[in-house]
Amino acid sequence: MDRSDNRAGFTLIEIMAVVLIIGLLSTIVGAAVFQQVDKGRVTATRAQINSLEGVLEIYRMDNARFPTSEQGLQALVTASSSEPVPRNFPAGGYLKGGRLPVDPWGEPYHYEAPGQNNPESFDLWSFGADGAPGGEGVDADIGNWSDAESVN
Repeated sequence: MDRSDNRAGFTLIEIMAVVLIIGLLSTIVGAAVFQQVDKGRVTATRAQINSLEGVLEIYRMDNARFPTSEQGLQALVTASSSEPVPRNFPAGGYLKGGRLPVDPWGEPYHYEAPGQNNPESFDLWSFGADGAPGGEGVDADIGNWSDAESVN
């Protein structure tokens, strides 16, 4: 009986070509996914800023003014002992859980009252992905004075 050795299989070059193609595709897909994650973080930052603006407005209604820059956002969690002392501070503070939120990049929000961009009220902002002032795209500052443009 004559048995011919006709084993089906892949050569090393074929396997390497497939691995290379998979690597290139995953790089392209990964970049698109990370871009969407960054856009989601910017959207989440805008939503958190809007929410904090609402809480600061409630603070103002209760106490006839916004917290000072020195009191900062911490005034929403614990009653400030520095002047002006809040008149009507609720037990447990203004934020559920008694903690200040951080931006989606894990950094604290920045607060200034009166604000440079909003001199009649306050400025509230995040420095974005780079954690530094300025920047473009996802690195741009996101504040309560910013327009609602999407990040490209």
